[in-house]
Amino acid sequence: MNAVRMYTTQVCPYCIRAKGLLKQRGVEQIDEVRIDLDPAQRDHMIALTGRRTVPQIFIGDTHVGGCDELIALDRAGGLSPLLQAG
Repeated sequence: MNAVRMYTTQVCPYCIRAKGLLKQRGVEQIDEVRIDLDPAQRDHMIALTGRRTVPQIFIGDTHVGGCDELIALDRAGGLSPLLQAG
């Protein structure tokens, strides 16, 4: 299974929803990067994605985007194959 890295904050409802969907799809381990605790990580996230909002989700080397993009990918049938590709 591909590794999942997610840039998050503690109280973000979209982060919680995205983590729940990933767990439903069998993801047991999420490398969670808390940008509210480490401003340097926020800057790194922005440099990687060009976005300032959380969550920002990576599956393997693929930047999926935020929660809405993750849900759209799942509905289109693309999430499980991406997770299994690793």
